Amino acid sequence: MTEGPQAWYQLRYQTLENIRSLADDIRSGKHIEYTRRIRELEDELRAVKKAKRYGLVWEDKPEDVVEQCKRALPVLVADESRTIADDPAWPTHILIEGDNYHALSTLAYTHAGKIDVIYIDPPYNTGAKDWKYNNHYVDVNDSFRHSKWLSMMANRLKISRNVLKPEGVLIVAIDDYEVHTLGLLLEEYFPWKAIDLVVIEHHPQGAGSNTISRTHEYAFILTPIDIGFQWRVAIEEEWVWSLKRTGQGENNWRKNRPKQFFAILVNSETGQVSWVGKELLPDEQYQIGKDSNWNMMIYPLDREWGERCWRYNRKTMSLLIEQWKIVYTERWSLVVKKESVSAKPVFSVWKDSRYNAGTHWSTLLNRILGQNNLFSYPKSLWNVYDLLKHTLWKEDWIILDFFAGSGTTGHAVLELNREDGGRRQCILCTNNENGIAEEVTYPRMRNVIRGYADVDGIPANLRYYTTAFIDVDRSIDDLRSRFMGRCTEMLQIRESCFRAYEAEGTSEYFQVFQSNEALLAILYHPYEIEKLRSLVAGAQRPVVAYIFSMGAEIFREELAEFSDRLRIETIPDEILETYKKIFGF
Repeated sequence: MTEGPQAWYQLRYQTLENIRSLADDIRSGKHIEYTRRIRELEDELRAVKKAKRYGLVWEDKPEDVVEQCKRALPVLVADESRTIADDPAWPTHILIEGDNYHALSTLAYTHAGKIDVIYIDPPYNTGAKDWKYNNHYVDVNDSFRHSKWLSMMANRLKISRNVLKPEGVLIVAIDDYEVHTLGLLLEEYFPWKAIDLVVIEHHPQGAGSNTISRTHEYAFILTPIDIGFQWRVAIEEEWVWSLKRTGQGENNWRKNRPKQFFAILVNSETGQVSWVGKELLPDEQYQIGKDSNWNMMIYPLDREWGERCWRYNRKTMSLLIEQWKIVYTERWSLVVKKESVSAKPVFSVWKDSRYNAGTHWSTLLNRILGQNNLFSYPKSLWNVYDLLKHTLWKEDWIILDFFAGSGTTGHAVLELNREDGGRRQCILCTNNENGIAEEVTYPRMRNVIRGYADVDGIPANLRYYTTAFIDVDRSIDDLRSRFMGRCTEMLQIRESCFRAYEAEGTSEYFQVFQSNEALLAILYHPYEIEKLRSLVAGAQRPVVAYIFSMGAEIFREELAEFSDRLRIETIPDEILETYKKIFGF
């Protein structure tokens, strides 16, 4: 990794050398283009001033998948052979096969500002060839190992900011190899989030080492600043507090708080607090003992018969007695019952045998897949489950994992829905290196949904997509026309409308899809507007229409009579604008 200060001093040194060279040329009388050289030096000086001198600095290593998007734009293609669509009432989970940078780029349009929680478990960069950069494994001897990892993470975190809600939560699992650099990277990319670090004992046996045998890993949890952990378990507490003030301050005595000195009446047979005595003047004498109804009259007197005062005035005391909160104890004293609701704390160190990522979880994955050794070192299901459970306090939130691996996050979301009947939706992104998407992630999700071995399934739907590309090598008009028909899946995902809808006049240029809540109409030619009018007129649900056109205003005016139940969007310009911001093509 290139250190920040070192890079800055190197740039500064080179600029000074260029200035000396120019001075030598002037003194020697050489003919040079002084104006051009001076401008070059001014540019260099500006670069020196802008150069980062503090913070996380690394040698940015261009990434092939990022450069590819300057020449070709990603789209999604549905694999209908892997679709699970058993009941539209159940949530629909999404699995995208492809490089996660490309998958994230499509989600930047379909889910802009819609994701509630992102959980990722990126490569830990151990130097043991556990991940590839530009199709080459990164090992411990790679001098740019940390720079490559940071470049890879930065490229993806930049896009993830676009899909995460402002109040959303980001969780990142990591271990000691990159925990410090990741922390600085998260501070730089998410300065509006509070960052907490949880230590999880996931390998209590310890890893082999001749120094420290590590038993833990970490999880960064990023939440909105000043909001805190809204999802903490509530704890109802009750305790008692002496009703008589006992301190030595002036406010603890009758003479300073005369309105808080009066009798409290207690039934002498039942011990039940019944009412308050009359209000007394500051120097008024009072009777000690029992009243005419044989109620004990108790005053706030100390052991030396000093006249203290109660904590409350007569009005407040009366309300507390009506609420049964003033109690006469077996020790002949009066107390007030206090109740409160507090939140159970989430501690920074998690230790539980179910977090152990040992052979137990490999055995579970083997049972789910029906085969052995398809994936090494799967994450503990309950590790992810508990991290999400602390986070997913609403039952219809959307969770994204763009380092999906074996699909543990998807499995955990399904289990959370099983527990409370929730409708949380999970989006998983993974490549298909060594067949992981087709042979591990998808079969795991399918089998957990349908059931495996002696474990009942969890009702849900699943959609499988792969990434494809549209070349950016011609005019913008040609690019727009080539997008026609290639963005259908992205629109379905954006509106959560997957099932075909039978409507009059549907064709390759006018397609309609549905969910239980809405209809999605896609017009690949504007002249299909009358078919849209007919659809909306007879629809019993809200309709969103995407029209292949430069602008939506003319269609909104023409269909203004349906403005209460029709939303009109245009394609593909919004998609292209999203990509332009990300890729700069």
